[in-house]
Amino acid sequence: MDSCRARTSTPWKLIFLSLLLLVVPGLHAFAAANPDQAGTKLAQAVYDRPHGRDASSRGVMLLVDPGHAPRIRQMYVYGRDRGGGENASLIRFVAPADISGTGMLTIDHAGDNTDQWVYLPALDRARRIASSRKGGRFVGSDLFYEDLRDREVSMDRHRLLRKEKFQGVMCDVLESIPRDPDNSVYSKRISWIYPAALIALRVDFYERGKPQPVKRSVVHKIEKIQGYWTVMDSTVTDLVSGHQTRMQIQKIVYDRGLPDNFFSREVLSDPTREAAFRPALQ
Repeated sequence: MDSCRARTSTPWKLIFLSLLLLVVPGLHAFAAANPDQAGTKLAQAVYDRPHGRDASSRGVMLLVDPGHAPRIRQMYVYGRDRGGGENASLIRFVAPADISGTGMLTIDHAGDNTDQWVYLPALDRARRIASSRKGGRFVGSDLFYEDLRDREVSMDRHRLLRKEKFQGVMCDVLESIPRDPDNSVYSKRISWIYPAALIALRVDFYERGKPQPVKRSVVHKIEKIQGYWTVMDSTVTDLVSGHQTRMQIQKIVYDRGLPDNFFSREVLSDPTREAAFRPALQ
């Protein structure tokens, strides 16, 4: 891997991950005798990486069906670390016309407790997403509602499996299995972590009773923005249907001081209140 691009053959943490350089010293010397502890240490380091107090981004979501032209959606994504283990994100689509104004608000509380609402302009109201709908697809994409929620390290059992190259880069391969099978649609996740920056270049998602992964996310490009490593281009693929969701950032700004009340159902239901915070492309 070159300094800022993964050679190709993820709220805010999955859609537009912002990752700062961090090194876990002596991990593999420790891992040989303690793979579970080493895996937990690596998972915690990835989770705890600095990612700014807040972020505002403009980007596109491309939905690709095999044999068809991609459907392109313009979107804005905002995120804020509220402290105390609480995070908030707001997504707003602005094009094409059939999805313009649609938005989603996610408030992640400490522990396994998340509130989510979707705003649909046709209904002119915010509708709460039931916590049981973890496997529901977000606006027809390959992202589940669970993928847009925060997942704390303690919710999974982690194990460092091996070192392995992916896209020409030596990675730490991490297995994560839910402690409570009922709090995830996935039976496990296998992540290829780029150790110099702690970026998951690839994640394979498994479902119960299926020996092969059903979904895969791959990072194609990263850049350092305002001192933060940022994923600029990534793809999530449904390995059963072949359908893909590609997400590309056009502009991102960190640490603008987004107000806490920005992440509210009132702002979600009123695109004009959110529009003033949209980052310009120049």
